[in-house]
Amino acid sequence: MKRWFKYIKPYLAYFIVGPLLMIVEVLGEVFMPKFFANIINGGVSNQDVGYIVSMGILMIATSLLMVVGGVGGAYFGAKASINFGKDIRRDAYRKVQEFSFSNIDKFSTGSLVTRLTNDITQLQNFVDMCLRMMLRAPGMLIGALIMALQLNARLALVLCIAIPIMVAVMVFVVFRGFPRFKIMQEKIDALNTNVQENITNVRVIKSFVRDDYEKEKFFESNANLKKSGLYAMNLMILIMPTMSLVMNFSSLAVLWFGGKMVMVGTMKLGDLTAFVTYITQILSSLMMVSMIFLSASRAAASSKRLGEVLDEKVDISDVYAEQKDKQVQEGRIEFRNVSFRYYKNSEEKVLDNINVTIEPGSIVGIIGSTGCGKTTLVSMIPRLYDVDEGEVLVDGVNVKDYSLFNLREAVGMVLQKNVLFSGSVKKNMLWGDPNATDEEITAACKNAQADDFVRAHKDGYERELGQGGVNVSGGQKQRLCIARALLKHPKILILDDSTSAVDTATEARIRESFHKELKDTTKIIIAQRISSVKDANTIIVMDEGKITGMGTHEELLASNEEYQEIYYSQMDRKEAQ
Repeated sequence: MKRWFKYIKPYLAYFIVGPLLMIVEVLGEVFMPKFFANIINGGVSNQDVGYIVSMGILMIATSLLMVVGGVGGAYFGAKASINFGKDIRRDAYRKVQEFSFSNIDKFSTGSLVTRLTNDITQLQNFVDMCLRMMLRAPGMLIGALIMALQLNARLALVLCIAIPIMVAVMVFVVFRGFPRFKIMQEKIDALNTNVQENITNVRVIKSFVRDDYEKEKFFESNANLKKSGLYAMNLMILIMPTMSLVMNFSSLAVLWFGGKMVMVGTMKLGDLTAFVTYITQILSSLMMVSMIFLSASRAAASSKRLGEVLDEKVDISDVYAEQKDKQVQEGRIEFRNVSFRYYKNSEEKVLDNINVTIEPGSIVGIIGSTGCGKTTLVSMIPRLYDVDEGEVLVDGVNVKDYSLFNLREAVGMVLQKNVLFSGSVKKNMLWGDPNATDEEITAACKNAQADDFVRAHKDGYERELGQGGVNVSGGQKQRLCIARALLKHPKILILDDSTSAVDTATEARIRESFHKELKDTTKIIIAQRISSVKDANTIIVMDEGKITGMGTHEELLASNEEYQEIYYSQMDRKEAQ
């Protein structure tokens, strides 16, 4: 509860006024049966029309107050719960945005979506229910119980049997509900993950004709959710008939024993009528309490899952940065004894004792077999991952001493998986620089060899791109992503196998534009093709997380076996010689 109080505090007035207005409605409900009993006992029995009219006016006035209390309570309850949910959703989303890659790896995409939507909705609904019922249920229970005891204490003994039965049912619900709802939320995670994968990878699924297989996966996830949902909702199926049964038997017992009292003259008819209503109110309030506990059980499961997101320790931050105001000026990079593991307990190192210096404005190529740590190495520069051992320096300053904004603002990175967003080409380019002019956008696209195919479309830079850039080819997507990175005017530009879908002639023109337009930018090119890094000032050869060679193309071709193997596998040996 302490965790969530900070989300209640800004709207404390709503949290107080809403329940208080609900108490007004409850008071009206408690006194209304008494008024009705007075009409029967004092008005109908004595044929006193004036008394009936006066009590009727009092009942109408009470009803109007109940309407004000009920509507007002519901209004403020809704405002409180919706704002409560909004603030939690905002903070949870912000927290996810702060996650490093390793933080995100702990949660599936589907799970994060469920936690930021369904789980928050469960908490929000619980708060709304509490504001409407938390004071209403006990208020009605206590008020109706007092009124019933005043009318006839002997007849109220019926409750000594009914209340323990209902309390036992509530306890059963609470202890059985939490694990069931926790499982159900996990099944929603699995279903969301399945749907997300299917929609994102629909082209792969269709190209491999795996529609039926994916349908079966979805049907299985859907069936599992249905099964766990029914398993959880069986509590609802059990609780309502049980409560109704107890309520009906209690009313029947009151009518049986109360009727005998009326017949012998020890109880008035109006009092019996009011007593039946009070019994119904008492048992109804207990049903409300059971519904609160049931909702609490589901909210508790969601609360725990949300807590896991909010409590996740962000392992990359600039809280302890010593030079937050410092900006990257030159783009000099130095790796000193850098080692890294994806999992802290793993014995296998992804990077092992890396030492290399990259001078400002130079072009550095990194080449090596798949999985040798090339991408992981460059990810250390903008702190997408942090080193386990050693340090990474930019302009002589440890990257941990920069603010994350200043560091990443100085690094333009085109990842292996190129991502474009739905919207126009121009809007995608503005990700690189929100204030870029049309001329700057055009210049960046020309340098990335993207301007020609963009202008070839009738809408030009206003052409709408589908989600993920599905309506452009792989090579076009890569060139647009390069142009977007160039618009940052970065001091360090990292191209992670970002020209793999581009033909060699176009790639050569891109490299030529880099030489002319990005002389002061440090350029790091990760590639599988020798031709992509052949003209680099320095080529780094990596194998199994270690640097096995470093030099120019000619130097490595003469002395490095790994480089020779890659080179001759891509070139005709006779042509190479």
